[in-house]
Amino acid sequence: MEINHRENAHKGSFYIEENGALIAEMTYNIAGPGKMILEHTNVSDQSRGHGVGNLLADAAVSYSRDNNLKIIPLCSFERAIFNRTPAYDDVLLK
Repeated sequence: MEINHRENAHKGSFYIEENGALIAEMTYNIAGPGKMILEHTNVSDQSRGHGVGNLLADAAVSYSRDNNLKIIPLCSFERAIFNRTPAYDDVLLK
């Protein structure tokens, strides 16, 4: 699955499309210098349980590392992923 990224000023999203349909999206907000807030994640019913949320989290982590940002996962879904993934600790704002 290909993760796409779009951004507009201080907001953006990572998303996955299949056959022109949006199947998953994680939205974020750049909240001042060095902070990225993961706001919301939506995964289509047919894609739930297939690790799509983890793929979106991986994309956000890669982006944050590349851009020297710390992540605040306000989205409860992503917060659960971050809590069980010690490899993300370096980008997590505590």
